[in-house]
Amino acid sequence: MKKLSLALFGLLMIASCSKEHSKEYVSLSGKLENNKDSIISISGRKGVFKTIAINKDGSFKDTLKVPKVDIYTFQTSREKRAPLYLKNGFDITIKGDAEKFMTSFEYSGSGSNNTNFIVAQSKILGNPADILALEEEAFAAKMSLLKKEYDSILFSYKSLDSSLVDMATKQNEQMFAYFHKTYENNKKMGKGKPSPKFEGYVDIKGGKKSLDSFKGKYVYIDVWATWCGPCIREIPSLKNIEKEYHNKNIEFVSISTDESRRSGGSWEAAEKKWRDFVKEKQMTGVQLWSGQDFSFQQAYQIAGIPRFILIDPKGNIVDANAPRPSDPRLKTLLNSLL
Repeated sequence: MKKLSLALFGLLMIASCSKEHSKEYVSLSGKLENNKDSIISISGRKGVFKTIAINKDGSFKDTLKVPKVDIYTFQTSREKRAPLYLKNGFDITIKGDAEKFMTSFEYSGSGSNNTNFIVAQSKILGNPADILALEEEAFAAKMSLLKKEYDSILFSYKSLDSSLVDMATKQNEQMFAYFHKTYENNKKMGKGKPSPKFEGYVDIKGGKKSLDSFKGKYVYIDVWATWCGPCIREIPSLKNIEKEYHNKNIEFVSISTDESRRSGGSWEAAEKKWRDFVKEKQMTGVQLWSGQDFSFQQAYQIAGIPRFILIDPKGNIVDANAPRPSDPRLKTLLNSLL
């Protein structure tokens, strides 16, 4: 009987230790169909901190210890990225099509509901520029509808991590505050109003440029960053637009907002990342880096990128939230002006 008791005690100790150990790391596994990449990178606010090998059949499995509970990025390339909410102790399985990254993903397992919630939230908003372009009554109605949708989806997902609930609640409050503030600001910075200026931005071809450098021409500005997935997806369309309007009275100016926090705390590294990316993607048009000057972004109340702005030859605003290069409305707008 004594030996049996000791054996049972030993088994309980093993079970207890195993359970405790599982809380110390994240287990991540899954399979990517039609995959052509070999590595999965998991990155946080300070960059990549874990890489996972992908097998020939697209399967992967590994463990990692996250430094803090947060939303991380799961990616196989710059263009293929998806959010992933991680907390040590989670056991998450991801399955999907590598050619339909994120949109085809299915998250399951312990803790997966948090990421499912984040993905569901991301599908609600649509294009912020379209919302900000609404008439006042329609804008108020849209804000009311969005609030109901965000509240509904928050309560529909059960067992969400308390940190994520707090984060989502705060972000939603900030988002609605941003919309209301930007909408009011856009009234002051509407069509025909003088555009805020930027000065001394680094030109990849050498020297520095200011908004006044392009006086006498229309200026289509793309505010972007190398880490921004939606920004990157607009690059092919932007190249095509630049090519089509090459001999017209318009300059296409891309302003990178890459900064030190996403480059290990180094501004030099941020600039190098921008230069290398522009070269790698063979980006055309005028390529500028804003460096440590955020005044232009702040003046336009830019809280999300990409952001496109169209300015006339006199330096006045045509559209503070211009259509994206992939939006057919941009060509309609440009054709009406050029």
